[in-house]
Amino acid sequence: MIFAPDTEVALGTIVALINTATPSVDGLLTRADLNHLVTEQGFTGSRTHNDAELRSVRQLRTQLHGIWVSAEEQAVHAVNNILRNARALPQLVKHDQWDYHIHATTPEAPLSERMAVEAAMALVDVLRSGELARLRVCASAECGAVLLDLSRNRSKRYCDTGNCANREHVRAYRQRKSGQNAVV
Repeated sequence: MIFAPDTEVALGTIVALINTATPSVDGLLTRADLNHLVTEQGFTGSRTHNDAELRSVRQLRTQLHGIWVSAEEQAVHAVNNILRNARALPQLVKHDQWDYHIHATTPEAPLSERMAVEAAMALVDVLRSGELARLRVCASAECGAVLLDLSRNRSKRYCDTGNCANREHVRAYRQRKSGQNAVV
């Protein structure tokens, strides 16, 4: 395990949120889309279920994508801004199926603020550990989704949103084969 379990879960949630926006499809257009994401990711706490909540989470998605692909100094600045704006106050909590973990907002805080602070706290661990290189963009030229590389040897290159790895491996195989046929 590279990070604490709650950090890995939060980083996975960031990936899921960012990857709702692909070049061809936006998977966060409606309140139903947001409800699905929140349920899938196990977010608890208050909700307004209105368009303003949806807009704020969509804005957060853009902000987190910017952090994901930024250099360390810019990432630190953006994470600090999130924590400062939310007046984050880290506390140990235990609820539902989770053992002790850190929350830095109240359950009554707006959804986008809770999501932002949870993401920022996870990114704090990434930055403190010097592991920013584990936050990547899929190596497939056709994709653009983000991924979290938790492999020991830091070798993960393709996302989990589709068949990028398989598609690229097949393409490389065919390219090698076509080169062999040309030599013969």
